[in-house]
Parts: sequence; C-alpha cells; structure tokens
Amino acid sequence: MEETLLSFLSIAYALECQTAKAVTNEMYCCTSAKGEYFVRVTNYKTYKEQKAELEWTAHLFEHGVGVPEIIRSVKHSLLERLTVEGKERLVVVFGAAPGIHLPRSRWDASVFGALGRQIGRMHRVSQGYIASGTTGQIGHWHESPEYDFGSAIPAEETRIHDIAIEVMAKVKALPQEESTYGLIHGDLWLENILVDDSSRLTMIDFQDCERHYLLYDLAVPIYSALEYSYTGSGSILEYERSITQALIDGYREEHELSAEMLAHLPLMLQLKQLFDYNLMHLYWDAESLSEEQVRLLNLYRMRIERMHA
Repeated sequence: MEETLLSFLSIAYALECQTAKAVTNEMYCCTSAKGEYFVRVTNYKTYKEQKAELEWTAHLFEHGVGVPEIIRSVKHSLLERLTVEGKERLVVVFGAAPGIHLPRSRWDASVFGALGRQIGRMHRVSQGYIASGTTGQIGHWHESPEYDFGSAIPAEETRIHDIAIEVMAKVKALPQEESTYGLIHGDLWLENILVDDSSRLTMIDFQDCERHYLLYDLAVPIYSALEYSYTGSGSILEYERSITQALIDGYREEHELSAEMLAHLPLMLQLKQLFDYNLMHLYWDAESLSEEQVRLLNLYRMRIERMHA
C-alpha cells in the first residue's frame, strides 16, 4: 500500500514523497523535501459525502478556523479516487497541522478556553456557509444508524431502551434555530485536537461531521476530558466545573450561547453516553468480548441507569 500511495501522490498531486508510514488503518504520514503530509485513504463514506465534508473544511480553513489545510490535486480537486486490489478508495491529502496531542495533565481550563473560542469561531463561520446552500450531503445527526439505539443494544436491556427513547425525544424537541442548530464537527474528543506551544489549536478528523445542535460540539470534549484526561489529582467535580466554564466562556467570545440552550448541556452529555454505549454494541463482537470490554459495558450501563434513577 505504501509504495502504491507514493506513486499515486507523485502523479495525482505532484508530491514527490520519499516515505509513507501507516498511522492508522486509513491514515498515512508521508514526507517529502517540502514537508510532511497526512493522507487519508478510505471508503468510509461516499464520494459525495466526503466531498461535502471537505468543501466545508476548506471553507473553515479559508476563514481562519483551526482546521488542517487540504492539499488539492493537480486537477484542483479536494478528493481523488485510487483503486487498490480492485477496490476503489478515496484519497484526501492534508498539510501537517502544527501541535501535538497534549498529555492528559495539560488539559486544563486555559486550553479549554482556547478550544471554546475555536469551536465558537467554527460555528459562527459555518452560519454563512449554510446560508450559501452548499452543504451538500452532510446529513442530520438522527439519520445516522449510529443513533439508532434500538437496533444494537440487546432487547433485554429494557431500562436502557426506555432511557434512550426518552433522551432522543427530548433532544429532537429542542428548537432548531440558526443560533442553536447547524454544522458541527461531531467527534471533538481530545485526540482530535492538536495544540502547539502558543496554545494554537487545530481540530482534525471531520469525517463524522453532521447537522446537529451546536451544543453537542461542547458536550463531547467535556465528556472526553472526564473519561480520559482527568489525572486523579484534586476533585473531579471541580475539574469538570473549571473546564466547562472555561469552554463556555471561550465559546461565547465567538458565538452566541443562550442560558436557555446551555441548560440542555446535561442532556447532550446523556446523548453522548448513549451514543458511545451503542457503538460498543455495534462494533464489538459480542461472542468474544474481552474482560475489559465486559467491564466497560457494565460500567456504561450502570452510569446510564443511575443518571435516570
């Protein structure tokens, strides 16, 4: 695959890369004399869906939002087709973004304030983009099968199903106004955020972008921090309070967030937890679960039930 990719980049992008190293199953780090690039090779979504994602991301980049630059091909396309072993893949080339994945201990209120500003800027810039009518194939959140909580979660978990129905109904009943509903990243867990030495942030991996309540883009990094980044020192409640307030304050510097909408943040956190629990059932093999997977399933089920006790 690496040799095929290097040859393809030379022809389709006029990029003379010397090395290509797999970072994940679908992402490759490629180096050339001009610099470093990250190349996504996937069929995760259709051509039209990926094109819509990339056009939006390119718009954000052009308007100063912290997202990666998309390198266009020699045909000036954001997206190219590559056939590997008889199967078509879609290729996107990103310029290497500055920064690193921060260690857990460095995800403090100051970083969350900067993140809030970046998310607010993204939502503000996207309002004009939506008005232009060029959003294409970016779908609404509830259209995704990953939000179909009734299909993968075992039928015998009747309490979880009842909670999922209740949460979905409450979320869908929220007002869909320009200031509350629009294009979001959708998966801003902390591994999808790079931070450089000047606290400049870059949000990466927009494959799960969708039309959703804007508040969800604030719920996900809070949820992610509490799940993965709290180091265990001090009070976790105080940590949650400080990062949440910093994120909200930063966001409000760039985009409107009413007190009425903010009151629904706990609801969005509940939706995120149900979403993750559903993903476990969708993508884990129920017949060969590890001890850690069983532990996580039990932990999430307990949390969801307790939140609605």
